[in-house]
Amino acid sequence: MNSRVEKVLNLPAYQRVLMLLVIMALLGAGFYFLFYQPQLEQHASLIKQRDAAQVKLKKNQKIANNLAVYRAEYEKMQVKLDEALGELPLKKEIPSLLTSIGDLAKEKGLEILRFKPAKEIIKGFYAEVPVTLKLSGSYHQAASFFDAVSKMERIVNIKGLTLGGTKEVKGKTTLRVDCSAVTFRFVENSTEKKGKAGGKGK
Repeated sequence: MNSRVEKVLNLPAYQRVLMLLVIMALLGAGFYFLFYQPQLEQHASLIKQRDAAQVKLKKNQKIANNLAVYRAEYEKMQVKLDEALGELPLKKEIPSLLTSIGDLAKEKGLEILRFKPAKEIIKGFYAEVPVTLKLSGSYHQAASFFDAVSKMERIVNIKGLTLGGTKEVKGKTTLRVDCSAVTFRFVENSTEKKGKAGGKGK
């Protein structure tokens, strides 16, 4: 018999039991860390993946169940967008639009002292087209002009309004009106955007 085995067998019973327990503990620890723990981690990972997939599935099912509602809402938004873009003139329409603003001022009895289009500002899919205005006339004429501008088919905003320089002309009080009329136009394509951007860098 092997001397080492014989030596172990000659040990007291409690020592042999203790050694057996130590060996069993080492085997158990080895099994746990080498085989069982990785399986637990993999199992937990699979559970997380399953839960995430279930959440995503429920979300997709909710979208699918409401697809008709979303489609109808999208179509409504598309109609509103088309209407909004319809209020933004194209580049070729800008000269006639600016002429209309000047005609409105004359129609309301205002004298045009200055009418100067400024450099337009590209802002994504639209551009701001400002016009510097210096007008002369009565307060009522100016108010009537601004009211008419607000009712134009195209969007025109009045900014930087200042009133001053009142004086009597033929028994009537007139004043000077300084402001900017800002209209907007639809930027027709990306080439135009790049052209404007490139021009600023020069």
